[in-house]
Amino acid sequence: MSELHKTKYEFKAETKKLLDILVHSLYTSREIFLRELISNASDALDKLRFESNKGTDIEDKDLPLEIRIKFDDKKNVITVSDTGIGMTRDEMIANIGTIAKSGSEEFLKQISENKEAANNIIGRFGIGFYSVFMVAKQVIIKSKSFRKDEPAVEWLSDGLGDYDISDLDKKINRGTTIEIHLKDDAKEFADKYRLEGIIKKHSNFISFPIYLDENKINTIAAIWREPKSSIKKEQYNEFYKFLTYDNEEPLETIHTSVDAPIQFNALLFIPKKSYEFWRWNRDDYGLDLYVRRVLIQHQNKDLLPEYLSFVKGVVDSEDLPLNISRETLQENIIFTKISQSVTSNVLAHLIKVAKGSPERYADFWKEHGRIFKLGYMDFVNAEKYQSLLRFNSSVCKDDKELISLEDYVGRLKKDQKEIYYAAGSNREAIDLNPHLEIFKSKALEVLYLYDPVDEFVISSIRKFKDFEFKSVDAADLKAIEKFEDVEKKDVDNQKLSKDDEKHFDSLLSKMKDILGEKVTEVKESKRLKESPATLINPDDTMSSTMQKMLKMANKDINMPNQKRVLEINKDHKLVRNLLEIFKKNSKDPFIVDTTEQLYESALLLEGNLDDPHKLVNRLNKMLAEASELYKNRIN
Repeated sequence: MSELHKTKYEFKAETKKLLDILVHSLYTSREIFLRELISNASDALDKLRFESNKGTDIEDKDLPLEIRIKFDDKKNVITVSDTGIGMTRDEMIANIGTIAKSGSEEFLKQISENKEAANNIIGRFGIGFYSVFMVAKQVIIKSKSFRKDEPAVEWLSDGLGDYDISDLDKKINRGTTIEIHLKDDAKEFADKYRLEGIIKKHSNFISFPIYLDENKINTIAAIWREPKSSIKKEQYNEFYKFLTYDNEEPLETIHTSVDAPIQFNALLFIPKKSYEFWRWNRDDYGLDLYVRRVLIQHQNKDLLPEYLSFVKGVVDSEDLPLNISRETLQENIIFTKISQSVTSNVLAHLIKVAKGSPERYADFWKEHGRIFKLGYMDFVNAEKYQSLLRFNSSVCKDDKELISLEDYVGRLKKDQKEIYYAAGSNREAIDLNPHLEIFKSKALEVLYLYDPVDEFVISSIRKFKDFEFKSVDAADLKAIEKFEDVEKKDVDNQKLSKDDEKHFDSLLSKMKDILGEKVTEVKESKRLKESPATLINPDDTMSSTMQKMLKMANKDINMPNQKRVLEINKDHKLVRNLLEIFKKNSKDPFIVDTTEQLYESALLLEGNLDDPHKLVNRLNKMLAEASELYKNRIN
């Protein structure tokens, strides 16, 4: 091929330094050279389409708009061709021959601080094309502008110090072809499966067809950029399965297009099943972030807060700069607005489902509620978050039924100022909690918290609307006693005489002496109806369940039990019998055994008994004595 008007140019100092870094330092990110070349080709095709649409007379107007990639594994050559707008000699010098000094200096500064971030910041400063020299020992570019009177030009360089630009006298089709002669240590890229994998990873949703040899690679459409009205459910399901490798259809699909004040498209899915095994593989989440169909970050973890990490999907921005770095994303005001909008859209969709289809929302909650609860620190969306929380409660017919906090507040008794809750492993365990007895007698609804994180959630949000949350073992008794009993207590015992009242007070003092520093006080209970005793938290202290969780989380730290108040139900038959024994002999060892047993049984019931051996031994001893008495009675 004869060449006309051949000129040699010297790279500027900062460009030489840049090329030296690309060639010798950045090995882990080398595959992105193809992403950059395909992105440039797509831009060239977009510009050509723009010129065509406005009626410009263009060269080779019947050429299809496409990108073709070929390789020769014998010669170790890759060619990337497009039928885009092409370049003139002056444009080639401007676009490829030089780099803005400020951009290259900033790139050099950032890359010297973090070479691992190369694949995220190459291209940000107009150096995307130069990434080709990470794999190339020589690059030849041939380009023909869309302008009919412009000659074809060729650019050639080994990336070391200079480059040649020459006019070509041979006619070539409109567009640009980049011929990459691979280095010896980059031969892996002259392979069909390697190239196909890179294209599908980074450029699968480029709007123009990409051919590898004669096979079209990007066969899945970027349906998130299409109008919702034109997409069928089957298309959404197909895309979801392609994206997630899930065999089932998604539970929910959220397709959003925003034009102002920022422009982006999002296609999000909520899976039917949770693949979250409580902190296992927690890094496997995030949305794929695209800029104009080019993937710039797989599983971006900042577009949605972690409590929405079950959401799968893609977000495609028109306004973000291509190849923005991870370090810069969180500081980018456009990205921040996109993140806020996407989060708001997901929450709004869940609210819509919760109101319109409670059964479907219950399915969602069963699978993803445990992760969703972790949003108690999202103060920006606190109102939406709280409206979406679900719990079981004492008014539910079984442990499957769910209520919202709004449901609870709607059933509040007149003058009730607090939302009461109790924690336990299951419904049966909470129903047996002695603290609930007074709430049952007053028909006061109690939230049932089964999940260990529930009490952290309640403690963190502190109140819903104007109503504070209060654990049943720390509730203000005076606030509860003002409500009337719905059922009259059936008690066989007669009211204690004044003399017995004094003896009962003495018994309580005796029990405090027996327990010593284990409790702060032993007093008569006004809340118990059926149980003989229970432990109560002093005001403004953590609940027993919370203390238990903290002890479990800090096994290596010896956390002493929080000192509690032991309340005694003087109407219980066991306590009445104990009183009679006390009246006859205040030093009877049965009083000591029973007091210890009541205290440790209360600890055991709430799961805070550290060592059950004493309790079991004492219980066996008392059962043996009782069996002896029973044997004598029947004889």
